[in-house]
Amino acid sequence: MSRPVKLSETEIHAKLETLPGWSLQAGKLHREFQFASFVEAFGWMSSVALVAESMGHHPDWSNVYNRVSVDLNTHDVGGITELDFTLAQRMSELAK
Repeated sequence: MSRPVKLSETEIHAKLETLPGWSLQAGKLHREFQFASFVEAFGWMSSVALVAESMGHHPDWSNVYNRVSVDLNTHDVGGITELDFTLAQRMSELAK
């Protein structure tokens, strides 16, 4: 498997335009998800955990009741890569 490549600021901003709800904060992709209940939020996190594990790419996230705060970046390259955008897209799809 090839090493992920850090995306440029221009590439990041262009890709963000295709990913509603996500923003760039402190050099990471960021989004706040809100669900109807704690159980729904935790269920979503469990589904995402399976996807993240299959990708070998894991989010920085926290959960408070029905809210989940997510930050994504690729620690190995010190920035945002295509892996982060792929995981962000899957998270958004699973939240629908």
